Amino acid sequence: MEYATKPEVAYDFSPVIIMYKDGRVEKLQGSEIVPPSLDPKTNVESKDVLYSPENGLSVRLHIPKNTNRNQKLPLLVYFHGGGFYIHSPFTPQTHNLLNSLVAEANIIAVSVEYRKAPEHPVPCAFNDSWTALQWVKSHVNGAGPEDWLNGYADFERVFFCGDSAGATIAHHMGIRHGQEKLEGVNVKGIALCHPYFWGKEPVGDEPTDAEFRQRREKYWRVACPSSSGCDDRWINPAADPNLARLGCRRVLIFVAEKDFLRARGWYYYEKLKESGWGGDAEITETEGEGHVFHVKNPTCKNAVAMLKRIACFFNQE
Repeated sequence: MEYATKPEVAYDFSPVIIMYKDGRVEKLQGSEIVPPSLDPKTNVESKDVLYSPENGLSVRLHIPKNTNRNQKLPLLVYFHGGGFYIHSPFTPQTHNLLNSLVAEANIIAVSVEYRKAPEHPVPCAFNDSWTALQWVKSHVNGAGPEDWLNGYADFERVFFCGDSAGATIAHHMGIRHGQEKLEGVNVKGIALCHPYFWGKEPVGDEPTDAEFRQRREKYWRVACPSSSGCDDRWINPAADPNLARLGCRRVLIFVAEKDFLRARGWYYYEKLKESGWGGDAEITETEGEGHVFHVKNPTCKNAVAMLKRIACFFNQE
């Protein structure tokens, strides 16, 4: 009698993914999707638009239903989290978060799909996100392929935002905009929610346990096999000589008390201020909460307060 052999595990990054030695990848969460719709709770409408036909990538647009055609709204470009491995703009968590944020801030949002590791290693996620920004930029003169952006987006009031790995992407899009300029796009601010930054040596009260740090480094190296390690600029912006070239005037950083990435967010805040960048940076720490709590538990008191703080950031003159 033949018995099926259980595939050998190469890397177990539960509860995110498991990779097997035969090359199979099991993604443990973030695969559920919801269609675009008119959300009756927020009165926000959404639709999906292809921005990269060659890679089959779309953005999900969100807009308040009763927007006046003559009213220009601040434009948010949002990058979802998931450690570069999981989730999308179409998962219930991301979709619902964007609906709530768009309703609270009265903005139009572009939520970006990007290719994910390990099938598509970093920097694919960064390259795809820049392609999405080029697509957004094509609407500056009102003659782009998407009517909602042509008609409603105020390109003088553009913001980048993301959670976890999406915050990492938002930062790098700000750096690239600072160097290459998205012509006609005024990026007024970037909001980073529990950014996924790391480094080889511990900072602040970051965990010092060798096994823990080795696991974090392996997690990163599998996502980005070409990386030089955890002091690569892709994951450690403090090691980036271009940090001062961040292409916006305001940055808002959120950290959470029980998040192991908390100290790294504070470190980023300090290094950004020391870099010679001429903008204004703020940081807010939420007590008693963990990583991306506002995505996982959006109706809790602290999540509602965080959402309102982000909305105020987008509407601050």
